[in-house]
Order: sequence, then structure tokens, then C-alpha cells
Amino acid sequence: MDLTRRRLFKIAGFTLLGLSAKPALDVFSKADLPEPSPVAGPSAQKRWAMAVDVKKCWSLEGCTDCIDACHRIHNVPSFPSPKEEIKWIWNVPFGKAFAEHDHDLMEEGVPEKPLILLCNQCENPPCVRYCPTKATWQREDGIVMMDFHRCIGCRYCMAGCPYGSRSFNWRDPRPFIKNPNLEFPTRTRGVVEKCNFCEERLSQGKLPACVEACKEKALIFGNLRDRESEIWKALQGKHVLQRMPELGTKPKVYYIV
Repeated sequence: MDLTRRRLFKIAGFTLLGLSAKPALDVFSKADLPEPSPVAGPSAQKRWAMAVDVKKCWSLEGCTDCIDACHRIHNVPSFPSPKEEIKWIWNVPFGKAFAEHDHDLMEEGVPEKPLILLCNQCENPPCVRYCPTKATWQREDGIVMMDFHRCIGCRYCMAGCPYGSRSFNWRDPRPFIKNPNLEFPTRTRGVVEKCNFCEERLSQGKLPACVEACKEKALIFGNLRDRESEIWKALQGKHVLQRMPELGTKPKVYYIV
């Protein structure tokens, strides 16, 4: 009888301890983190997008001006190991990026031609939903942002992104940045980063660095909600591809083929 009573008291004690601890756990598990500051109202009238004219891009073989400009301005490190590569814009073979369009009637050599990829700035970005700290968030104008200070390196956003558009700093990237741009922040070890459509340049009325650097004018950037914009006109009546549209992410990078 005493043993049974002692066991009951012990169980009751643990139960009360668990109940008292639960509110504290709720506080930590449901922390109401402050939202990143939204962009001012007029940005809601914009939906930034980019178009890549594939044939123009291929006209200058071996050109990497867009990649070099982007990585230089945004302090993207150059690690010696491909496994640690950080990339905001990069090349892959066309046949890999659009495997579903690789067929026997395709012009010879096209599947092997380089195609530039970058963050698709999705209208429905899964990375934003998966980030537990809201380090990645979406502005009113559609740009998917990264708050490097909030990022805890969990890489959930990387797992959620179907396009492989995010990179993780496995070690301190700063020693691997040549001539850092002091107007843009450097990152630290354990932080995820990606293309941001050069939002810091847009705020100054400038085009993204990659667009500005392209000699062949293969990159077209603008506001999709403005029917007089260059990008709107460039996409009309053209054969346009988006990566994995069946996922419902609604990419805002278009490929004119």
C-alpha cells in the first residue's frame, strides 16, 4: 500500500512539473518574432521580374560578365572547393535546367549550352514558409529577401527551395572575398545567402548588376504590372519557359527561347 501511494505521489509530482514547464515551452516554441519592416506602400504596385533571352545570351560564348558583376558587388566568396561553392548566379547546361524539353528534335548542341540560373523570386516561395525564424521573407513587390542576422543556419529554406538557388556558408567566407565591396554586408559562417534581385540598387533607381553588365542585352528586368515596361513587351508573343511551373511557385524569371 505504501509503495503504491509513493508511486502515485511520484507520478503526480512529475505531472505537475510537466504542467508548470509547458507554458515556458510554449513561449519558446511559439515566439512571436517581430516582422521585418515591410516596404512602403507604392511597392505593392510593382512585381519585379527578369527575362533571359537565351539566344542572345549564347551569342557571346564563354561570357560570364553577369556572374562576375553580381558576385563582385555582393561580396560572394570564391571557395577553392566546389562542394563549398556560394552562388547567386551560375551556369548549368540547358538540358539539365529544362530536362523536360530535351528531345530528339532539339537543335544539336543546345542541351549542352550554358544557361544562367538565379533565385526565381517566386510569387509563392516555399522557402519563406519553411524558415522558422523569418530570416527569409517576401516584400510587397515580390522580392524574396534574406536577413543574414536572423539566419540560424538550419537550412530548412534550402530544403524547401526546388531550384537549388540558396547557398550555405560552411566556413567563414570573408577571407575568400577579394576587394570586398564596403557598401554591401559580408556574411559569416553558418548563414544562407542567395540572389536578391539587387534590391539595394533598385532603391537607387538602378538596374540589377547582372542586367547592367550584360553586353548582349540578354537580360531584361522590370515591373510586370506595368504594361509599358520593357520586360512586359519583351515577353509578349514569345515562346517563354519557366522552371518547374507545375510546382505552383510561379517563378518570376522567364526564359525566352
